[in-house]
Amino acid sequence: MRLFRLIKIVSVSLRFGLDRLILDADSSGRLARVWQAVFFWRSFAEPRGVRLRQALESLGPIFVKFGQMLSTRRDLLPPDLADELALLQDRVPPIPIEQALGVLEGFYGRPIDEVFRNFERTPVASASVAQVHFACLPDGTEVAVKVLRPGIDRVIAHDLALLEAAAMLLEKIWPEGRRLKPREVVAEFDKHLHDELDLMREAANCSQLRRNFKDSSLLLVPEVHWDWCGSRVMVMERMHGVPISQTPALIAQGNDLKALSRAGVEIFFTQVFRDGFFHADMHPGNIFVHRDGRYIALDFGIMGTLNEVDKNYLAQNFLAFFKRDYRRVALAHIEAGWVPAKTRVDEFEAAIRTVCEPIFDKPLKDISFGKTLLRLFQTARRFEMEVQPQLVLLQKTLLNIEGLGRQLDPELDLWKTAKPFLERWMDERMGWRALVHGVKEEAPAWAGALPQLPRLIHQNLSEAGRQQAAQQQRLDQLAAGQRLQGRMLAVIGALAAALLGLELYRLFG
Repeated sequence: MRLFRLIKIVSVSLRFGLDRLILDADSSGRLARVWQAVFFWRSFAEPRGVRLRQALESLGPIFVKFGQMLSTRRDLLPPDLADELALLQDRVPPIPIEQALGVLEGFYGRPIDEVFRNFERTPVASASVAQVHFACLPDGTEVAVKVLRPGIDRVIAHDLALLEAAAMLLEKIWPEGRRLKPREVVAEFDKHLHDELDLMREAANCSQLRRNFKDSSLLLVPEVHWDWCGSRVMVMERMHGVPISQTPALIAQGNDLKALSRAGVEIFFTQVFRDGFFHADMHPGNIFVHRDGRYIALDFGIMGTLNEVDKNYLAQNFLAFFKRDYRRVALAHIEAGWVPAKTRVDEFEAAIRTVCEPIFDKPLKDISFGKTLLRLFQTARRFEMEVQPQLVLLQKTLLNIEGLGRQLDPELDLWKTAKPFLERWMDERMGWRALVHGVKEEAPAWAGALPQLPRLIHQNLSEAGRQQAAQQQRLDQLAAGQRLQGRMLAVIGALAAALLGLELYRLFG
């Protein structure tokens, strides 16, 4: 089975000229010359990025998903390949309804029509690892039921083994292979893919995001119906809205496109800087718009997280870019520990200025926030910076947000929209608001400790008194010992003097 799959991969690679991607990078090598002589008759009209995308689509959904993930590693790929891979979409035929029902009935232990009041047999969406059906709970609540494809675990394990073997081979035969870290990329893909296979994890992500945006005027997140969920089945509230990509339908619904674009930016920065927990798969298929103008988020398999160091780093970098303070950008990298402490600040500052200064010759609305962050990562790699996975997800999401925002409002100035939010966030973290926030955070702990304070003070004073008494006792003992030692020395001296006198008397007396 694996041999036939490997033969198909090799066949597809040759058909789309993927071997050229490797050999063109080392066209002067002996292997490249021999290979080109053998396959002299082949010619390709399409660019290499298009051929790579078509090959992945031919190899099936897992390879399509790998290409989608690979498109986010713009710190590793040339721009033309990354841009083309970003166009990959899951165009996967649905599984037969009998198989989907088999998974569901195996999980619930009874026929599907006894679980739900009604269950739509035709899926509303089908992707590489799961598909979605609409249904109604026994009380009439409309829900969306997400079910994993049967046997997907075996398919993934099989294809991942082949990807790992290909990555190892790539490192050995391609001079650039080691720099691109293909085995590391496959391992990252493996982790994300297995995270997506656990629908309880996705349900927990959905629940957390819903809690973060409870009563929000900007974002709706479906409710999870936990009693119907498991590792292979997720049931959540059915959401009604218009896909964000259907601009005419949004206008017909009465939505303000400029307001929508600004709201999308605010939602993103709120997730990143307020919560440190953000939806990292915000392509158009996962975003709808409610008739009241609020965004609707769907599909929570890939979420990004940021800690306080990450958030401070990003905010300082963005604000420093606004002011063209490249030294501050360089220092932010060093202080965050993402480039070695030995890095010369002046050299790093000069490299960042070289990349960024030409950008500011353009109107701010024409500057890509995501691409600026990407260029920063690429420059930092020269100074031994290891790009953090959470920042790669962030940069991918930022590019998605920019694309959506400018689709809705081509004049959107992302920098101008984001700057007040970042300045307010920095003020809340660094200014007097930060002090108030810190007091509020610590107040419950203080309230619990305050009644105990007199007892704790008494205990500390008593302990200090005991320690002081013990120390004084040790000093007294030491003094007594010194006095005793002095007396003993005096006695010994007197005896010695007496003995010496007797001896002198005996000799001369």
